[in-house]
Amino acid sequence: MGWGQYLSGTVDFVPTFSPDVVAAVLHHMNDDHVNDSLLIARAFGSLDAETASMTDLDGDGGTFVYTVGPEQHTVTVPWTAPISQRPEIRREVVVLYEKACAALGVEPRPHA
Repeated sequence: MGWGQYLSGTVDFVPTFSPDVVAAVLHHMNDDHVNDSLLIARAFGSLDAETASMTDLDGDGGTFVYTVGPEQHTVTVPWTAPISQRPEIRREVVVLYEKACAALGVEPRPHA
């Protein structure tokens, strides 16, 4: 799906976003939006998710790893449409967050 698979030789395509862009987005999400990732993991993975972090992304979706008890799980959530520009990542993550809030009955916070 993303750069990790490309660099390991397990996929045969060039990812949409450079490793620097992916690293910056993951750093931001995992430092500033931990609760958002948990909501997304609960909505699209398991309601029982206890912790979550975003681990990858590409033009088709974002990947989150979450824990339920001692077990770790992975869920890849598709964007609303394929993306190719960095500003589109924020838009799509906000959409995932808002869909997660709606699915879980949580009031979303306003976005700047």
